[in-house]
Amino acid sequence: MTTTPTPRSLGYRLPAEWEPHVATWLSWPHNVNSWPGKFEPVPPIWAELTRVLTDGEEVHIAAGPGPVFEQASTMVGGLKNVTIHPFKTNDAWMRDHGPMFLAGGGLEPAVVDWGYNAWGGKYPPFEDDNKMPANVADFYGMKRFDPGMILEGGSIEPNGKGTLLTTSQCLLNPNRNPEMTKSQIEQKLRDYACIDQVLWLGEPDDGSIPGDDTDAHIDQLARFVSETTVLAAYTEDTDDEAYWLLNKNYEQLKSFRLPDGRPLDVVKFPMPDPQFYDDQRLPMSYANFYIGNKVVVVPTFGDPADQIALGILKEHFPTREIIGIHSVDLVWGLGAFHCITMQQVKV
Repeated sequence: MTTTPTPRSLGYRLPAEWEPHVATWLSWPHNVNSWPGKFEPVPPIWAELTRVLTDGEEVHIAAGPGPVFEQASTMVGGLKNVTIHPFKTNDAWMRDHGPMFLAGGGLEPAVVDWGYNAWGGKYPPFEDDNKMPANVADFYGMKRFDPGMILEGGSIEPNGKGTLLTTSQCLLNPNRNPEMTKSQIEQKLRDYACIDQVLWLGEPDDGSIPGDDTDAHIDQLARFVSETTVLAAYTEDTDDEAYWLLNKNYEQLKSFRLPDGRPLDVVKFPMPDPQFYDDQRLPMSYANFYIGNKVVVVPTFGDPADQIALGILKEHFPTREIIGIHSVDLVWGLGAFHCITMQQVKV
């Protein structure tokens, strides 16, 4: 019996987001159903994000064909380091439907093509989004690994040194991989995300922050900013319905240990006060930031905690410019800057 080599067995690794990038990949927004009644302000946010990234890296944008390609070309096509591709998409959440780029230290460039079903089949159709990893791999002529498992990029958070954070609420939800056990899912992560240790936050029925539709993606809750340091979304308001989950996460993170026995350095990362649109609470979280080569792009909400969050990130990324972009309109689509980006790491 022949066993197909996995990325981990071949020597690949999954870098941390702050490691050097070749490029950032985006999918240009066009699905008005993702921002019902409030789509017009959204493409300019993509344009602003593209502009702040291009000084430090290439930006590749899936935007096509037809009017979507034309709008992206008009708004950002004239910027340096921007390439627009006629890859058709259903929606704009590149973190979740895009390829996961691996580093290999001399190995050929490679991506992992996790399956994608729009957060458990919540928002069909998603067939074009599911083709994105193959489109990117074909564009570059990259090796492509297929784990045979549903996984969104926003549901995992690596530290670049073999440890990965995730949540039980998402990865153990039967709307993703109902035929797989926890141990089987963990083995897939070891083999294809090339890690040594999975740290599981929460229990399957713990829920997520109010307004979140991802079944508790980790990029709304806790983010590595170094091998040992995690920023944990937190509120001191015990009356906030998010308090229970965020406090539980914080205490659990403090109990975790890395493979060599070191504890995590867990930093409380503030949450903004609740805001609502159409009587729905928006899933606002500063944890949904994106780390570029020269910048850290952070969603801001016109809240007093904006400056606190930006200051904390500056402490941890002193050589990068910390850029806040107003994102109340963006998060009406139920995601922010980490959700719409995917880093292409240097091999």
